[in-house]
Amino acid sequence: MRSKTARTPMIVALILALVVAAYADSRTQLKPGWNLFSPQQDVEMGREVSKQAESQLSILNDRQATAYIDSLGRSLAAHAPGEKYPYQFKIVNDKAINAFALPGGFVYINRGAIEAADNEGQIAGVMAHEIGHVVLRHGTNQTSKAYIAQAPLAILGGVLGSNSVGSVLAQLGVGFATNSLLLKYSRDAERQADLMGTQILHDSGYDPRAMVDFFEKIQAESKGRASEFFSDHPNPENRIGYVQQEIVKLGGAPQSARNDSPGFHDLKSRLTGMAAPTTRSASGSNRPSDTRNGNGRPSAPSSRTAVYSGQDMQLKYPDNWRQYGEGSALTLAPDGGIVNNSLAYGMMVSPFEPHYDRSGQISLEEATDQLIDNMRRSNPNMRITRSHESIRVNGQSALSTELSNESPAGGRETDWVVTVLRPDGTLYYFVGVAPSNEFSRYNTTFEDILDSVRFR
Repeated sequence: MRSKTARTPMIVALILALVVAAYADSRTQLKPGWNLFSPQQDVEMGREVSKQAESQLSILNDRQATAYIDSLGRSLAAHAPGEKYPYQFKIVNDKAINAFALPGGFVYINRGAIEAADNEGQIAGVMAHEIGHVVLRHGTNQTSKAYIAQAPLAILGGVLGSNSVGSVLAQLGVGFATNSLLLKYSRDAERQADLMGTQILHDSGYDPRAMVDFFEKIQAESKGRASEFFSDHPNPENRIGYVQQEIVKLGGAPQSARNDSPGFHDLKSRLTGMAAPTTRSASGSNRPSDTRNGNGRPSAPSSRTAVYSGQDMQLKYPDNWRQYGEGSALTLAPDGGIVNNSLAYGMMVSPFEPHYDRSGQISLEEATDQLIDNMRRSNPNMRITRSHESIRVNGQSALSTELSNESPAGGRETDWVVTVLRPDGTLYYFVGVAPSNEFSRYNTTFEDILDSVRFR
């Protein structure tokens, strides 16, 4: 009898602990909506549309940056409930603050979103939100509704079990360009992704208030890049309030919650040191600010030089040109050389990581072709006017390719692309840009810059 009495306080304490724990985490229960597709078909659909996306977008070819963002994304996805999709995370070389996810776990984070975040917790919040869309299968839920609306008897015949996902996409006209079904979510879907993202952040050991901090940060910006995020992610009424309520339901931030890491700031420094994207996105916000002065054309390149000294190379350029970026990628331009956020006069220098064959080999010609194809996909009016002429840069074999494109200054421009394949397998490219009717005025300057290059 005394033994039973002694155990009673322990039992009561255990019950109380369980009750407290239950109340400490009374999270909102979220489940995927009605869907005709299987989770495996989610992956198939996402893979199909990701090919279209990557043919239209400029994906950042930087091994270190991609490894960091993919590792962070996978660590978050490990705490996502439901189907264990084969998640992969990539960076889009676009200055706009945005991100999107395709069915099956194909997640893309704009460079601008990373650069706008103050700490790792904030960018983790953006990524957790996108993982939420994948977990809740919002893309295929909307596609299912559209399919039934077009073919209401299809479900009775098991059409989706026999038809390929590709044929369904073609029938509905669904793709990356026409993304209203896969990427344009309702406000309720956005609210669900916010709540799921908050839960994933919490379960991953982050302070979920970082998501609120990021929303408040971009909401405070009245113009420019921030508007793109909210145009693609409709703002639910009282969005921040819902997230804050969910944090309370979760019992607040986890003990020893983390918000930042040295790796995140290394990534930000690496991105900041890169030149602005070479492609012209629809957002018009992916290049340095317009520095065109009121005198029209830029002043002639100075005969005096300034020295750029980076980790991978050193070169000289006219001292009346400005330098944008640091590290292994930069843009050099005179005052007035940046027009409508695009380079009209000057030179860009950047690394490019080509895709190797199964043997791990690639030639300078093959690597250059991959680069040019990448540039042309992002610039539909770009044309090759002269290609694969052999030259030398710093004593190394190089290729010269001449392209023609629309100039932000009006008319056509000439883009002189010189490529060098380094021993570590990285392709470095130099692009001299000027309007075609003025290119001869800059050609000697471009040649002088290339003659001054010294690889480390």
